[in-house]
Amino acid sequence: MKTMKLGLAALGLALAAGTASAQVVTVASGAQGSLAYNTGQAVAKVANDAGITARTQPLVGYLPLINSGEVDFGFSNGVEAEYAVAGTGNYDRAHPNLRLVGTMFNLTTGIMAPCDLGLDTVAELKEKAADLRIASEYTSSTIIPFYIMGGLANAGLTYDDFQQVPVASFVAGIDALGDGLVDVALVSLNAGAGQQASVKLQSRGGLCYISLDDSDAGRAAFKEFLPAGKIVSLPQNENVNGLQAHGANLMAIPWMMLTNADVSDDLVYQMTRTVAENKDALKASFGAFGQFDAQAMAPANSAEYHPGALRYFEEAGIPVGE
Repeated sequence: MKTMKLGLAALGLALAAGTASAQVVTVASGAQGSLAYNTGQAVAKVANDAGITARTQPLVGYLPLINSGEVDFGFSNGVEAEYAVAGTGNYDRAHPNLRLVGTMFNLTTGIMAPCDLGLDTVAELKEKAADLRIASEYTSSTIIPFYIMGGLANAGLTYDDFQQVPVASFVAGIDALGDGLVDVALVSLNAGAGQQASVKLQSRGGLCYISLDDSDAGRAAFKEFLPAGKIVSLPQNENVNGLQAHGANLMAIPWMMLTNADVSDDLVYQMTRTVAENKDALKASFGAFGQFDAQAMAPANSAEYHPGALRYFEEAGIPVGE
């Protein structure tokens, strides 16, 4: 009888182990074709190849679901992660269970205007602000106005200094720029919509980025709205939309993987390790991962990193909070 009991106990352990290994990990992603969708598909693929059973869920506005534990992993820019945890910015309540896994790559973006307006710098933008129409509200992309407010604050400006034209989304703002309905809007580097808008404005020299002020005061004002962001200087490049005429200081915002505080340390460790050690496979699935740098996975952020991620960073010698 004792032998039978031991055998049943061993069988129970084996079944438990099998259940754990078969656990399905949920990875939230945005609508098909979105940045979150493409990132999620790439990460889920390498996770499955590494033995983690990962399934993507095409959700929108999913940070509260990660916070509540209904979804295991998802993606957000580092600024929105900070706002979501604290319940500030575009969030009206705190989500204290959100934890960071690490940066996938940086999103580079900036304020653009038709080149014939001669707005090379934010100082020139400030001089002409009252006569300019700016895309505003972004009712379906509520983080975008904070990007713009950070860029404007960099020059001592606010939305109230401009003629505001409400738009529904990020792409709608770019389309309005290309259609001549606004003079200023936010456009990501190499964005397809931005390139199309620039083609529409060929008779006006296309679109040009407005260079931010990279002084200490300018950076401090910028970080009032975009604390996780950085100002990066890009050189003139005739092959890059918006930089053909001159170089510019643009915004760089980390695009990060998030999880819940209650997800096991071992699972987050394995997921962090899988991402960190599979750049080539990630890049093959989604080209933006060409920018991925494992040594830069853990920049400073007011949101906490998950202990499982921190364990991997320590093991791999990846600096945290720099």
